[in-house]
Amino acid sequence: MLTAEHRRSWEQDGYLALPGFFTAEQIDRLNALTDAAYHNPPGWLVVDNLRTGRRARLSDFAPDERTHRHYKLNDLYLEEPEVRAAALDPRVRAYLGELLGAPPVLCNSLTFEKGSQQPDHIDSLYMTPRTPGQLAATWIALEDAHPDAGQLFYYPGSHRIPLYTFADGTHHASNAEAQAWHAYILSEIAARGLRRETFPAKKGDLFIWSANLVHGGSPIGDPARTRKSLVCHYYTLPDCQAQGCECVPQAADGYWMRRPHQTVPGTVSVPPPPPAAPPEPLTLRRVVGKALRKVGLYQLFKRPSG
Repeated sequence: MLTAEHRRSWEQDGYLALPGFFTAEQIDRLNALTDAAYHNPPGWLVVDNLRTGRRARLSDFAPDERTHRHYKLNDLYLEEPEVRAAALDPRVRAYLGELLGAPPVLCNSLTFEKGSQQPDHIDSLYMTPRTPGQLAATWIALEDAHPDAGQLFYYPGSHRIPLYTFADGTHHASNAEAQAWHAYILSEIAARGLRRETFPAKKGDLFIWSANLVHGGSPIGDPARTRKSLVCHYYTLPDCQAQGCECVPQAADGYWMRRPHQTVPGTVSVPPPPPAAPPEPLTLRRVVGKALRKVGLYQLFKRPSG
């Protein structure tokens, strides 16, 4: 599946840009799911308001509050087979399996109508994998991304910057050291002469990036413009097995993680959906491991990505 050029891009630049990967029909089905969620929000759908930072269930917002659609929709993949089908498309599984060296496990999905405007970051800060390098992300363009809509930006080659070591000896984000991390990254980018680029995505394009690629969301120049996208993150099967996660087979070479929906402050977490058939999950010790709880996935879900 991977060509020599793909391998060069991944190793030297830290990403793959695959134009026209999904058909218009596939993208239209994903957009229809998002529209349906906004028009008739299911009770399980947890969102983050990108204007205020408020986390709530989408159904808690009044209809007029939902019209601007400046939300991040968390984990549609847990309930919607169509999202899992796109995120674990056979070709996506093949690419990720070769890049990561093990079957991928879809562990979250983030659906955006607007650009995130998130500052420079790397995903492994918040979703620190058990094994270094065993995390990747995909970004699916659900429409053409106009330059004024806050395009995805990234620094080719930044994935090779040595990881910052925090005071606790790990590479996991610490709020107290956030400024120090950012200063370190900017100095390394400057010392290496890395240049910021944007992804002028077209509907159906796929962007795959390394967990350590510095990226973010450009400022939105025209608030009326949307930048519809679906972002997904993947761990590897061996890491998830070691963490005791429940991994449901999508196919022999790809899985998705069954876990509770994100918790809304002041409420309890919505249980995971029941299996549609007798399950064949790989359950070891606990549903979500230490790295996927408070200091892992929980932190990422409080922040938009890309």
